[in-house]
Amino acid sequence: MKTGMLWFDNDPSTDLPAKVRRAAGYYSGKYGKSPTLCFVALNFKNPPATVDGITIKPNRAILTDNLWIGQE
Repeated sequence: MKTGMLWFDNDPSTDLPAKVRRAAGYYSGKYGKSPTLCFVALNFKNPPATVDGITIKPNRAILTDNLWIGQE
């Protein structure tokens, strides 16, 4: 992914799929396109491979409680 949107969500009561859905909804509204890829911080244990068709990839460059979401 060359460009994307950084999303911060430190709500401890929300699981990763819900965070990705929330970020994807905002992304779609802002950019008029649905995201296809989301890099997540390594602090998310055992992330799912996909959430609603969005590929999830852990990445050590992403800071805790952040998601980098966009199109592959």
